[in-house]
Amino acid sequence: MKTYLNFQLTGKQLFPLWLIFYVFFLLPYFVLIFKLQSFNPESGVVPAFSFWYFLLLMILVLFAMVWTLYFVKMILQGISLKESHIKCDYKVGKYLGIVFLGMLLSIITLGIYSPWFVRNLQRFFVDNSSYKDNRFSFLGKGGKLFAIILLTLIIPMIIIGVGMYFLIGQDINTQPPSYQVINQIIMTVILIPYMYYIYKWVVDFRYKDYHFKWDTEALPSMGKIAVEVLLSIITIGIYFPMAFLKLYKYFSERTIGKVSGSQTITFGFDIDPLNDFLFMWGQILLTIITLGIYYPWAICKISQRIMSKSFMEKVGN
Repeated sequence: MKTYLNFQLTGKQLFPLWLIFYVFFLLPYFVLIFKLQSFNPESGVVPAFSFWYFLLLMILVLFAMVWTLYFVKMILQGISLKESHIKCDYKVGKYLGIVFLGMLLSIITLGIYSPWFVRNLQRFFVDNSSYKDNRFSFLGKGGKLFAIILLTLIIPMIIIGVGMYFLIGQDINTQPPSYQVINQIIMTVILIPYMYYIYKWVVDFRYKDYHFKWDTEALPSMGKIAVEVLLSIITIGIYFPMAFLKLYKYFSERTIGKVSGSQTITFGFDIDPLNDFLFMWGQILLTIITLGIYYPWAICKISQRIMSKSFMEKVGN
């Protein structure tokens, strides 16, 4: 028997948090970027108060990290199943400790520690979330994430970068547009395995005796991602909501929760392609027209529509 999820957070509830982000992060950030455009490294002239610009940027990054904590908490607690909501017991002090230590070690190790930093953040959000007083537990490993980033992103980018350097010269910007297009296509292609393995790494957690993960095959899944990404690029982004819907359906149907014995929890999504696509575009356009002010209503309405069509089903005894 199918059991459908629900999403009960409203745009009105989310708006105050979004307004804080809009006023205290987005606006200062764009002002800062505009000011920094006057800096020309080749001139050797350092803009006035450059230290304060850097300090402001660090404050904005910290603000964004803290804001993300509350945003994620509101979104997750908006999800319900059988009238019971997910609960998030997030301690700000513990979270900031993870952030400060992770950023410091990532800088000291020139980014090598970053996968473990990401793992700790993911573990914080998952392990401190619960449903019906039973906590979730994230199982992803930092070493595995490091291998994913190294093998699917860093090494391919180095190989492609060296190849393009010897093929078309040092400055790609001086080459014909066709070379730049080829370079962008190649970069997009190498990102597909990275996207697949990153999301597969993220969906790896335990709830009670169930182990939830993607039950997928690499090549067919990456082929599915490639098709949807290609269609989004060809249509200059117009197809993107449909790509999201189809990928969400594809991978939700391949997300399973296994427990000892024969019992398994499966997931699914009742897609209505045309109406869902038009609905998402309507919310996106309203967000664009209002310069982002409508975003809380858009994200809540889209989430409610998707969650209400998402279901889980127990198979076996």
